[in-house]
Formats: sequence, C-alpha cells, structure tokens
Amino acid sequence: MALPPLVEPAAELSVDEIRRYSRHLIIPDVGMDGQKRLKNAKVLAVGAGGLGSPALLYLAAAGVGTLGIIDFDTVDESNLQRQIIHGVSDVGTPKAESAARSIAEINPLVNVIIHNTALDRDNVKEIFSQYDLIVDGTDNFATRYMVNDAAVLLGKPYVWGSIYRFDGQASVFWEEHGPCYRCLYPEPPPPGMVPSCAEGGVLGVLCASIGSIQVNEAIKLITGIGEPLVGRLMVYDALEMEYRKIKVRKDPNCALCGENPTVTDLLEDYEDFCGAVSEEAQEAITGSTITARELKDWQDSGKDIFLVDVREPAEWEINRIPGATLIPKGEILSGEALAKFPQDRQIVLHCKSGVRSAEALAALKAAGFKDAVHVQGGIVSWVNTVDPSLPSY
Repeated sequence: MALPPLVEPAAELSVDEIRRYSRHLIIPDVGMDGQKRLKNAKVLAVGAGGLGSPALLYLAAAGVGTLGIIDFDTVDESNLQRQIIHGVSDVGTPKAESAARSIAEINPLVNVIIHNTALDRDNVKEIFSQYDLIVDGTDNFATRYMVNDAAVLLGKPYVWGSIYRFDGQASVFWEEHGPCYRCLYPEPPPPGMVPSCAEGGVLGVLCASIGSIQVNEAIKLITGIGEPLVGRLMVYDALEMEYRKIKVRKDPNCALCGENPTVTDLLEDYEDFCGAVSEEAQEAITGSTITARELKDWQDSGKDIFLVDVREPAEWEINRIPGATLIPKGEILSGEALAKFPQDRQIVLHCKSGVRSAEALAALKAAGFKDAVHVQGGIVSWVNTVDPSLPSY
C-alpha cells in the first residue's frame, strides 16, 4: 500500500544540489519535491558493518540531509571482505568515524552525526527520537528486538535487513501501518540454533544486495512514492538468484503492538530475553569452563586430553589448535559422534567463541560425560592469549 511522505520538503535546493541530484530530479516520481524531502530527512543507521556500509553510502549519495551512525566497534581486517565503507587505512579505527569520512568523500553536503557508543536500553529512545527513520543493520537478536521495541514505542518506522551466507531478508516495520518485528518473530530462536555471520559466514556481495533494498525502501518512505515493504517480507536467495515476497500480517496477539500488549516498555535485559546460550548449556558450563591459557598449561604438563573442535570443516581449514580432533557440533547433538569420545581421558571442547562448545558440552554431560569441560572464548581466545600467529576470522 502507498503511504504519505514521511518528511516535509526543505525550502529549496541550492545550485550545487540541483547539479548533484539532477538524475533524481528528472524522474517524475521524485522530482524537486522528492529531493527536497530527502534533503530534510534525518536517518539513523544502526551499525556501520555489512549492511550499514552500502546503506550509508547510498543514503549519502541520494542526498539524505542528516545521517546518524551508531556503532561502537572498530574496523578489523576481516571486515573488509564486505564492509565497503571502510578501507585498509581504517583498520583499528572506530567504524562510525571511518564511515563518516567515506560519506564526506561521497557527499560533503550531508550532515553526519556520529554516535560512537553501544546502543542500549538507556540511550536507544533518546537517540531514536532525533531521527525520522531508522535503518537497522544489526547482526544479533538482542539488538534487533530492542530496535523494534524502541521504534514501536516511539512511533518510528524502520527498515530491517538480515543476511547469512547466501540468504538475505528485508522488510519495513511500522506499527502505525502494519506489523512489527515481533509479529513476524514473536520469540527469538533457541540459543545456538542460528549462527551469526561471524560463525557461519556471509557472501560479501550479499550485503550490497540487501543494503540496497533497505535504501530503496528508505527513499520510498521519505518521499511517499511506490509501495514500501510494510506487511511484506522480501526473501533473497543469491545462489538461485530468486526473490520471494511473503505477506506478514499484524498479529492481534503481539506482545508489543497487539490488542492487549504485555510489553509496554523496553525490557530490562534483551541479552537475557534472547539468551546467549540455552539454560541447559548455561548449567553445563557452570564449573566446567577453562580458559585458553589453562588449556595450554594442561597440554604443556602432559595431561591426557581429548581436545575436540566442534566447529565446521570450513572453519577447521582456516585455523586449529594443535592436538585437536574435529567433531562438528551437529554430530554431537544428534548422538552420531558419541561413540568417538573416550571414557578414560579428559574431554575438552572448543569452538570459535564458546557458544557452540557450550551447547555441545550440555549434550555430552547428558550422555554421561560428567567431567567434560569447554574453553571459554574458544579459538578466538586462544589466538589472543596463546598463539597470535594463528590466522583469525
């Protein structure tokens, strides 16, 4: 359905702006009026990573007058495969500042506001209230639910995107005109079921595909043209080169925007709501967690260890801890690999960051391996504290 323009038009365009945006101005549906609305718009990008990078570049190029960037992370070499707003010279610098410099090169007429901080319960409402529209490029469920809840409570529309390996999704959530994120996903997935891009990977160019869709939707909302993805979910399969649209209806029983809402303010703890690990895994790792340094000490002392890497084969090819045996988590959870575990040796599990090994540890303990432990922080911690010569990813 068509919606009225989100933003009032600016008073005028300068001669420089008319020259710069001429290809927009000659499109009848955009024209001077639409470009003036873009100039007057204030858009916040949550994250300057995989989705935020192309989104920010195209929002700036389109002439959005004020762009806010909130990101507390720094640029890492592994980001450069997909986060095209950053370059080699930006490694180690705050992403928000790096992104602002790139935007200035693309379009110095844009006013950039940097929020070099973590988005949290205490600041999300205050920051969101400064903007007309939110573009959400976050990659974790806790922040996604917080962004949604804050947007609904403030009456703000936001454009959502998600990417994983070869698959992407995008939609527009605006409680006044359609469903919210909780209508689509009332509850977060079970902990450990959906790996992050850091654990599962993502095709770099997929970020551009979904980020561009997000900007397209933002422009439509700001100018009031076309039919935004309100009440529709766009699903993209890069391998099959297939786009599908799925209708998403407003849920009358939604905890946030339904007829009898039970969520009337921001949650106290979104991490707890989404759960870093399951209750079973949390119980399993209590008293059964060692550090990477302790693992190294055990190895140096000659302790009889059966060290198991529960990552996937592709990750195993990148780096590995000496002496480890690869047994992917899925084979442990299914019970397929339980016969491979000895009863008379100290079992130590590790993954990339500690989440998957915690889930695998719970399965092992349930199968009777009560003395098994896992490595806190996984191979990331090993690289950082024991062997920095190993490549990271």
